[in-house]
Amino acid sequence: MLSGNMKNRESIQEPIFDYYNHEVPDIDLSDCEFPHVIEIYDFPQEFRTEDLLRIFCTYQKKGFDIKWVDDTHALGVFSSPITARDALGSKHTMVKIRPLSQATRAAKAKARAYAEFLQPAKERPETSAALARRLVISALGVRSKQSKTEREAELKKLQEARERKQLEAKQREDIWEGRDQSAV
Repeated sequence: MLSGNMKNRESIQEPIFDYYNHEVPDIDLSDCEFPHVIEIYDFPQEFRTEDLLRIFCTYQKKGFDIKWVDDTHALGVFSSPITARDALGSKHTMVKIRPLSQATRAAKAKARAYAEFLQPAKERPETSAALARRLVISALGVRSKQSKTEREAELKKLQEARERKQLEAKQREDIWEGRDQSAV
């Protein structure tokens, strides 16, 4: 039962945690953790992915991808740290860029959360529409409008790509095994 004796009690316990003034600690990302990722910032909110890709078009063949943080911040994922460093050295009129270690807290948090999606961008392998064309033609039961020489050229191109891929795999294996490369 509560009584009127509450006036005599002056013991108010101070809170252990001050939740009103709580600050989230800055995420510490070392330069070696994501050296191939940069922050792209301070661009108009109307910008779309295509606009950013157009600005960094010189890096597209080397491997470049965009991951959005918010309307005015994005992460640029390059194929290598060297390419990212090269991009940091260039000047752009519509955007600003900086290393991920100097990025905003939101960009660093996004990089941490999506670490597996921020692997260095790889160049897409050579492809051909031959298989898709063959499947569609056989499903529809129509004849191909492609000439025999075009088909042979396409098959030759695919065979060369396959041989090049096998040679690269063999060279990689030889390097790991310590085999002499001059004998190849």
